[in-house]
Amino acid sequence: MTLQDEFGNIDIYLFDQLLRDRLRVGMRVLDAGCGGGRNLVYLLRHRFDVWAIDADPDAVASVRHLFTTLAPSLRGDRVRLEPVERCSFDDRSFDMVISNAVLHFAESDAQFDAMVGEMWRVLVPGGVLFCRLASSIGLSGAQPLGDNRFLLPDGSERYLVSAERLLMFTERLGGVLLDPLKTTVVHEQRSMTTWVVGKRPAGGTI
Repeated sequence: MTLQDEFGNIDIYLFDQLLRDRLRVGMRVLDAGCGGGRNLVYLLRHRFDVWAIDADPDAVASVRHLFTTLAPSLRGDRVRLEPVERCSFDDRSFDMVISNAVLHFAESDAQFDAMVGEMWRVLVPGGVLFCRLASSIGLSGAQPLGDNRFLLPDGSERYLVSAERLLMFTERLGGVLLDPLKTTVVHEQRSMTTWVVGKRPAGGTI
């Protein structure tokens, strides 16, 4: 088996969470905005308790097929057709929520806030919210379109966050940064930031 077979196209920063044992077998994990399931291959192969949502019917069909292929014992209703901001899961359902290249598709501040709020709602105390999203950190040449949406130098339109906004959200949620904000700047194209937040256990520390 090749590394590609084992891990798929897993985001390198999510792979880092695996290496540091923050993502462990037995954890209940939600991929919120799963796309084609690039981050689920390893988790399905190693019998994590995996669930996924996406608003795109094609993405949902693709990931349901991935479940059938790699983890046929898992029921098909684990992959739900729904937007992140209207998640149907109960409060405190997951040990980790993954949001990889999803939040920057928000159309407004209100939608961004709702997406983050829902992911936080379904996270258990002591759980981890892993987000990788486009940001304005270290980026020049982005043209504002209104409501924190920008036309990037690479020609794409994205909702961008600043470091200050992510830190404000962390405080507002009552969470704690498990890693410093980490940003990769692709010169004169885009900027991608990793935001990893822990939800404090009741009466304890993470």
